Amino acid sequence: MASLAEKKDLRKLSTTEWQALMNQLGEPAFRIKQIQQWLWKRSATQISQMTNLPQALRQKLSEEFEIRPVQIARQQQSADGTIKIGFLLHDGHMVEGVLIPTATRMTACVSSQVGCSLTCKFCATGYMERKRNLEAAEIYDQVVLIDQIARKVYNMPLTNIVYMGMGEPLLNYANVLASINLITSPDGLGWSPKRITLSTAGIAKMIRKLGDDKVKFNLALSLHAANDQKRSQIMPINQTNNLVALRDALKYFYAQTKGEITFEYIVFYRFNDTLQDAEELYRFTKHLPVKVNIIEYNPISQAQYANTDPATLEKFAAYLEERGVVVNIRRSRGKDIDAACGQLAIKHSPK
Repeated sequence: MASLAEKKDLRKLSTTEWQALMNQLGEPAFRIKQIQQWLWKRSATQISQMTNLPQALRQKLSEEFEIRPVQIARQQQSADGTIKIGFLLHDGHMVEGVLIPTATRMTACVSSQVGCSLTCKFCATGYMERKRNLEAAEIYDQVVLIDQIARKVYNMPLTNIVYMGMGEPLLNYANVLASINLITSPDGLGWSPKRITLSTAGIAKMIRKLGDDKVKFNLALSLHAANDQKRSQIMPINQTNNLVALRDALKYFYAQTKGEITFEYIVFYRFNDTLQDAEELYRFTKHLPVKVNIIEYNPISQAQYANTDPATLEKFAAYLEERGVVVNIRRSRGKDIDAACGQLAIKHSPK
């Protein structure tokens, strides 16, 4: 019998490993589908829950394997109804996720890495060290747990998922795409990929790979400046993935997928909020059918940036709209509990 430390994670077995395991245990191949349905359709957290398996098989599996579910460590509710969740991982690390409720939508914002390596100057997560990538199952678990909270608190299921939490999804490419497959597969949660949006700081090579892989979900680019000098100042990733490279990668992505693309743009006070900045953004949008989400800045203690004033914001948005750009102004949710865009950071991680 394996000790607890030696037990393997049942959710990480490959197809070949599943087949070898059933052969070793003398079980028919259909057991694989039964077990996987428990894991990904019914979100089982213990092998003992798999009640249509013979007791002897459950016992054998429990001796060698375990399920390592993400657990809720803490939960805070904002005055506006937004709920921030601290998720405890099996190795003691933590990540955060957010439930954003409206009258018609329940949106889960999920994390893809423990910390982040991109050091964006306006984002609290960017000041954390990247500890590791999340496994596909750990991302899947965030969705399941946030859905449970949405049903319990608001009596509504999740309607949308955004990969906009901690970490850069495209630097955890394989696990992120595997998690989306678990969420969208008929053998998993059965979601439509059109209800999922992946947000990236802009890694041109991986945006092209999304095109090659013909993904069906939506893509959002955290742009925040359509001027290389300014963008590099706040987003060091731009030094190796400049605007020309990103534009070409996005054109390739769209040609391959016809997927929806959104540009996210935080309008910082006296940094990127002039009509010249708006003109540069307009020129950058001309190459593709995109929409622009103008996002309210959420201050963090590590940076001195400020949100632009309402009059400047309105002029900026109007300039784009007059030129035919689809613009949405997004008001921040959950600022009072540090749950808003750019504010996620683990302040007190368990040892």
